[in-house]
Amino acid sequence: MEYALLLYAAPGASDDVRSPADDGVIDSWVAYTEALKAAGVLVTAEQLRGVDTATAVRVRGGERLLTDGPFIETKEHLLGFYLLDVPDLDTALTWAGRTPLSRYGTVEVRPVIRGVPWRATLE
Repeated sequence: MEYALLLYAAPGASDDVRSPADDGVIDSWVAYTEALKAAGVLVTAEQLRGVDTATAVRVRGGERLLTDGPFIETKEHLLGFYLLDVPDLDTALTWAGRTPLSRYGTVEVRPVIRGVPWRATLE
């Protein structure tokens, strides 16, 4: 079953992690990603640009409305995601707990919906 690990953190939350006392944060992410690949569970992963580059789109009354920034005001922002193919939720939660981000942010785990008709257009 596929699960998305959605990575959230407050702006600047990783600043403390990137201090000279823990300058191996990038190495931690590389090691984590390599472990996912080695386990054969990584489908894909992407890092997103900051929320200052986001544009929210809504259509109301046939008019397209654009708003700079994220859709909702929140302390934590979506930074990126991993898509995993694992046997069950417990396995996805175990991998989520191993992310370096779990030390200073939040990892939301959500199952991916498969078998819906619109997906056929992707294949």
